[in-house]
Formats: sequence, structure tokens, C-alpha cells
Amino acid sequence: MNRNDEMMMVLQEKTVTIFKYLIKIGANPRDAEDIVQEALYKLFLYIDSVDPDKAYSWLFRVAVNQYYDLCRKQKREVSFSFENMEFVDELFLPEEYIEQMEMEKEIQHLLDQLSPLHKQLILLKYVLGYSYEEIAEMLDLNPGTLKTYLYRARQSFKDLYRKEKEKHE
Repeated sequence: MNRNDEMMMVLQEKTVTIFKYLIKIGANPRDAEDIVQEALYKLFLYIDSVDPDKAYSWLFRVAVNQYYDLCRKQKREVSFSFENMEFVDELFLPEEYIEQMEMEKEIQHLLDQLSPLHKQLILLKYVLGYSYEEIAEMLDLNPGTLKTYLYRARQSFKDLYRKEKEKHE
């Protein structure tokens, strides 16, 4: 088995992660599947020019860019969806469930106000639970740079949250 075959086996496992990420940022499952397949097809086409050590970040970036292209074509806003997440506990009372739904809407509203990079970083780190190393690999960033960007993303989110809170007081 040559190096490209090994790389493709690893990447096929990673496509599940990319698929889940696309769903979390608002793609419907059918579109997410098509995007992942198209990104893999492009990787096959350009496999000789892609650095095997950066193939995953290349594939991730191509898939996310394809999703943004699809959104532009369909003239819809890229939005994060809580639909596929489980927040309801069996012990929740109806009032708690309503409060939880309101909090989700507020978080969604704040995330939509962030820059695409900041939104992406917060989703990858705090919603999907990836480590700094995994995110750095996905986005082909130096871990130190990633930590700086993530710090700025958190600060932006906190600032927006404070402004929203002040409006309602």
C-alpha cells in the first residue's frame, strides 16, 4: 500500500467528522453528503499536488468553502442549527425546557453576529468538542495562532452577550 492509499483510508474516516460539522453549521444532510463527496472527488483529482500531511485540512477547507458557495448560490444565510443536538433532559419541567429553547435562540443570534472564522472556531471547540490540535490540523493553523484566534472569538462572543444583556436591562 502506497502513501496515497494510506492517506485516503485515513481521510475516509475523517469525512464523517466533516459531514457532522457541515450539519452543525446549517447544511441539510443531503447537501452535506454531496459536499463531502465532491470534496473527496476534488482530492482524488489533485492528489499529486496535495501535501499528504495537510490532506485533511485541505479536504476540510474545500468542503466548508463548497458549503459557503452553495449558500451563496441559494442566496441563503449560513446559520448554525441546534436541531440535531440533544439538550432536553428527561427531568426537565416544561418551564425549564422553554428557558432552554430561549437560551438556544439567544446563542444562535449571537453566533450569527460573529465573523465566519470566529463562529467556526467556537463551534469546533465548544459545540463539537475538538481539541486545539484537531482544530489546528483542520484549519491548517499553527496551534499558537489558533489559540489567539479562539481567544478573540470568545472575547467577541462575550462582548456581544454583554451588549445584548444591557439592552434588555
